[in-house]
Amino acid sequence: MVHQQRSQERPSPSGDTEDMVLSLAPRLAYFAGVARTEHVTRAAREMRVPQSTLSRAMVRLEQDLGVDLFARHGRTVSLTPAGRTFLTHVERALAEIERAADEVRADADAATGKVAFGFLHTMGAETVPGLIHAFRADHPRVRFSLVQNYGEAMLERLRAGELDLCLTSPVPDAPDLVARRLDEQKLRLVVPADHRLATRRRVRLAEAAEETFVTLEPGYGLRRITDDLCAEAGFRPRVAFEGEEAETLRGLVAAGLGVALLPPPAVARPGVVELTVTAPRAVREIGVAWLDGRPDTPPVAAFKKFLLSRRGSLLPA
Repeated sequence: MVHQQRSQERPSPSGDTEDMVLSLAPRLAYFAGVARTEHVTRAAREMRVPQSTLSRAMVRLEQDLGVDLFARHGRTVSLTPAGRTFLTHVERALAEIERAADEVRADADAATGKVAFGFLHTMGAETVPGLIHAFRADHPRVRFSLVQNYGEAMLERLRAGELDLCLTSPVPDAPDLVARRLDEQKLRLVVPADHRLATRRRVRLAEAAEETFVTLEPGYGLRRITDDLCAEAGFRPRVAFEGEEAETLRGLVAAGLGVALLPPPAVARPGVVELTVTAPRAVREIGVAWLDGRPDTPPVAAFKKFLLSRRGSLLPA
């Protein structure tokens, strides 16, 4: 059936979708209310708006669409074929809006809300599970969306609004972010079990100047720290392999493919020896970061307060 066209010219004939949506959106709930009751006066009473406001909104909606949505019968109305088609889509849109509202309210709930939390791969096996376990002792129903990534990628996700908080290293210094140092983690020189240094417990990093290194890829915070520490020790590392995950690098070291500067593992890895670096001081700072000026929901505020309370005791002993 062909929908009846209104005789008057549409006031916005440009066809710009965004402008049309902005124009139609405020009147969709009004339209659904009138369509449900088939009576403007009754709909106005139920929605607690003046009848004149509702009537004008329906006339303007039909003008914007360029079709008749209602057939008028005195004080009552009935949907035209175009109106029935439009109502089907409007009800879906309003239901989706209602679901979205329910979801964001649920995520912000102090007791059952959600925290989007990012952290380094090296903190996923032990540190983060321990933190969440301790936090949930007092907040047992708070939910977490967990993201593991390298530092720069997490900071970009903070800026994009995809994360609320992240644990990262080095501690970022950027005008749009707030960052707080929480702890520091010693780095070790990891060598194969049959390496010339494997019988040692301590080593100066300069003693590895002629070694081949396996490292994380450029852009990772630990790679930058490795390069800086080697430069401080007086050499530039000869990099043979680059990876994305610390335990993969340990495997490469165990295979005799190089040495690496890495944080302690959650579980000891066979085939490697981990040496304390005496000079330069080989540590990485761990901090928590969030976007400056963004309001916190109650669960995010609670978890942020918890993380800040762990300053100096963030990492397992």
